[in-house]
Amino acid sequence: MPALSRVLWRATPFFVLRRQVDTLASRSSLLDVPSRRSSETGSSDNLFEAALQERLAKDAPLAARMRPRDLDEIVGQPHLLGAGAPLRALIETDRLSSIILWGPPGTGKTTLARVVASRTNREFVSLSAVSAGVKDVREVIEAARRRLAEDGRGTILFLDEVHRFNKSQQDALLPAVEAGVLTLIGATTENPFFEVNAPLISRSTVFRLEPLSDADLTIVVDRALAVEQATAAPDAVTHLVDMADGDARAALTTLEVALALAGSDNRNKVTLEDVERARQSRVLRYGEDEHYDIISAFIKSIRGSDPDAGLYWLARMIEAGEDARYIARRLVILASEDIGMADSMGLVVADAAARAVEFVGLPEAGLNLAHAVIYLATAPKSNTTMAALSRAFNDVRDRQAGAVPGHLRSVHPYQRNKLKEGGGYEYPHNDPSGFVRQGYRPPEIEGDDERRVYYRPSPHGDEAEVDRRLRSWWGDAPYDDEEWWEFRKFRDLER
Repeated sequence: MPALSRVLWRATPFFVLRRQVDTLASRSSLLDVPSRRSSETGSSDNLFEAALQERLAKDAPLAARMRPRDLDEIVGQPHLLGAGAPLRALIETDRLSSIILWGPPGTGKTTLARVVASRTNREFVSLSAVSAGVKDVREVIEAARRRLAEDGRGTILFLDEVHRFNKSQQDALLPAVEAGVLTLIGATTENPFFEVNAPLISRSTVFRLEPLSDADLTIVVDRALAVEQATAAPDAVTHLVDMADGDARAALTTLEVALALAGSDNRNKVTLEDVERARQSRVLRYGEDEHYDIISAFIKSIRGSDPDAGLYWLARMIEAGEDARYIARRLVILASEDIGMADSMGLVVADAAARAVEFVGLPEAGLNLAHAVIYLATAPKSNTTMAALSRAFNDVRDRQAGAVPGHLRSVHPYQRNKLKEGGGYEYPHNDPSGFVRQGYRPPEIEGDDERRVYYRPSPHGDEAEVDRRLRSWWGDAPYDDEEWWEFRKFRDLER
């Protein structure tokens, strides 16, 4: 064999092995969830897998090495994993049906999948929706069909970041999940009721995982310190837990950096300074769920006249990088939806803040947004503008439209003089009071015996004066109608 050929022949296995290692290491599913090898896999692959897992056990990040291996090691989620809890019972009896695990990062979704993988008699396959596609899903389904037909073994598919799959990709799972060919475990940080197709939701049970409590995180940190044969000052642990904000992975990642800092000084005790250097900012969750939840809390705080709460949520959104224009738009809507005629200047202030955001930009425009938040939160509240528009829409949709009354039409002089159309309109400015009582809607809408009223002023703020004027023009009866109370809190009480 020529010398060059011998060199290439000897080098090829190394490059092939290196490529395999790189490919496998790049797959998050390998690090996150152990896959069971089927009987068709060769012994060389098994040896390679064993060697890789051994290396990962030594060199993997602390958060990966500390991942619990059974249910009793899992910290937190007592509503799902406590004695007699539903998810624990399903896992212990190996009767798990399709589920979706929904929760913030670092709360144990992948850990639960690993526990299922270690306990089930079914084949366990893991995919990440970040890198997998319909082709991968179909291959898993086809293998699951063969396995069920030939060996009588079921298949569990763990699909991480399931919300990343689009509609067609999620639809590819439906027939197999419905027929029982495979059991789906989906993991997501986003609200599955928004991000996962309704048919897939209906075939699964959604389990929500909560952020870990401070006590739970303290247990996690203490266990890690014991494994690393190190200690930490109490104030260091307290600060570490506080900064992690319910995220076990973030706590362990910070601890690993703090341990390295302590080790650089030949210490095995972590101090508060080590933790502060390791984590200089709080773990601030702000995914799509938080985007909607926090803006909802923001609006409800201002509607509830709590300027301090409004400012807190404003600061939290700005710190997380929320689009200031989005915040401004919501304030402009709120100014009419929740304040309206009780203080019409609210809309002016909100609009001015929105324009300031465009003109000034962050961070300075945060002052303009704060100005608007305080003004709107402390203004008198009324939802009568929204209720009035809702009543008008109801009549447009539910009642006969009717023609525009003749005296309100735009009439050409020829129509008026020759055809005698139109006429009868009384010009209010010709009356000394500036008001003329006449109909301005079709008779089908105006009301026969009693005027149909959409806008009913509240007794708050400027609307008290508006109420007085309207009653003087149209009488008290329309504004004393019991129907007003139906819209006092509007129809959507949870909004």
